[in-house]
Amino acid sequence: MRHLANALEEVAPKNVDVLLEMTMKLGRYQRPEPDILVYEFEEGRDDHIDWYQATHVPPEDVLIAIEIVSPESRERDRTTKPMKYAAAGIPHFWRIEPEETGPVIHVYELDGGRDPRYVPTTIARERLMLDVPFPIDVDVRALAPRH
Repeated sequence: MRHLANALEEVAPKNVDVLLEMTMKLGRYQRPEPDILVYEFEEGRDDHIDWYQATHVPPEDVLIAIEIVSPESRERDRTTKPMKYAAAGIPHFWRIEPEETGPVIHVYELDGGRDPRYVPTTIARERLMLDVPFPIDVDVRALAPRH
């Protein structure tokens, strides 16, 4: 998780930050916590959130919600969370799954029609190269845990 967050921080624009395990407030009783959250903020804004005191990121600021699938989270990460993120208008969702050869990143973009849902755009096993929401180039193989 930290390797991917570091890789995203390296390529993110100045007004984009990456957080680990920060909640999003999607409703009064809905505060999911993606494993990695990439959000945008307005540079120089006086009321920018103080992350030492913050308890959540507003969904309208989130660019990418990333879930790392484990056996315990498989159902939530594959079905429940993507539906909630899409309904909240989060433009990008990534799901990282383990395979025998290493991690695999499934990339989705929001199809914001009447019934917002994610559509798959990429499956990356070796290198992830994207131009949205900003230019991203990540060596997926380097994300595998080192033993």
